[in-house]
Amino acid sequence: MTTLKSTLHDDLTAAIKARDELRSSTLRLTLSAVAYEETAGKSARELSDDEVLKVITREAKKRREAADAFDKGGRPEQAERERAEGEVLAAYLPKQLSDEELAAIVAEAVAEAKAGGAEGPKAMGAIMKIVNPKVAGRAEGSRVAAEVKRLLAG
Repeated sequence: MTTLKSTLHDDLTAAIKARDELRSSTLRLTLSAVAYEETAGKSARELSDDEVLKVITREAKKRREAADAFDKGGRPEQAERERAEGEVLAAYLPKQLSDEELAAIVAEAVAEAKAGGAEGPKAMGAIMKIVNPKVAGRAEGSRVAAEVKRLLAG
């Protein structure tokens, strides 16, 4: 068992013993998503820590989107529950990049792409290929894309 997955199991056990309903249900759902990912495809396999991290990131994003949807639908108590679940998952994710750190990484990638001959809006794909490995797991794709578009437009 990978270390991140075993940490999730240990934390689930602790949450159940502490009768922490929010934490235990969130971790159960996350572990179920990990198990689903392990059995998806042609053959079952054990996920690496990076793959488990991607599943946790995806689950956290679902919580943010659900909270927004509940806010728009006029259900603030349900939106608050989704945000609380997102905070539980955020504890397992790497620290997110600040706007300044992200802007610096993107600016460096834009300069690198321009040196390679890519310019204007058509350079978006080339820049994203440079930036994505550097920010993997530390910034959401939509944030990265917005910053790249902003720098290419300006």
